Amino acid sequence: MKAIEKEFFNTFTDFQCLILAHMNRGDINGVTAAHYNIMEFVLRKEGVTGREVSTSFNISQAAVSKQLKFLISHDFIIQKQDETDRRKFNLYITEKGRFVIENSETFRENITRQTAAILTSKELKNFNDLLGKVLLHIKL
Repeated sequence: MKAIEKEFFNTFTDFQCLILAHMNRGDINGVTAAHYNIMEFVLRKEGVTGREVSTSFNISQAAVSKQLKFLISHDFIIQKQDETDRRKFNLYITEKGRFVIENSETFRENITRQTAAILTSKELKNFNDLLGKVLLHIKL
């Protein structure tokens, strides 16, 4: 590894630790971006069904089912049988799920404000452009 790559690795590790430390406060290890997006959708559309999640995100019901199983088993959302149609199950956010959504948004806003206070407008734009470029091309 080149010296500059090692320096980036160390800085990125520090940044990752900051994020993970924040995530651990909410006991959200293992939550992916897909999980987060589904939780946010369920929060905003209380009583939504798995089929509606699948349609809204344009992903298969099998993929949604796998995501929902994780979220339900980790108490981020709950599933309740519909009172009018017993074949339907509606999804609701739990307090733990609400905590994740609200805390994540607050965390991102806090990091954004602090970063904007540290960097000049030009540096912030360059930083944003570079992160955007990396996110566009990175494959995990």
